Amino acid sequence: MKIYKYDTEIQAISAVKACNLYYSIPKRENDTTQNWCSYTFYNNFFYINFDESLIPILGQPIEIEIENIEMI
Repeated sequence: MKIYKYDTEIQAISAVKACNLYYSIPKRENDTTQNWCSYTFYNNFFYINFDESLIPILGQPIEIEIENIEMI
């Protein structure tokens, strides 16, 4: 699985904020979409799932094997 990996929640939040700023999300305070992406905590680290739209902001992702994750 391709992800962006962060050691701290603060780093993950900063990455989400950078994406929101880049894509001007939310456009209005009451918009349905409040974040361009989100992060997950797993096995003592935080990560954002890779998407092509994140490359201009976060760069290239890493490849990692994540097992026993329940996708919602």
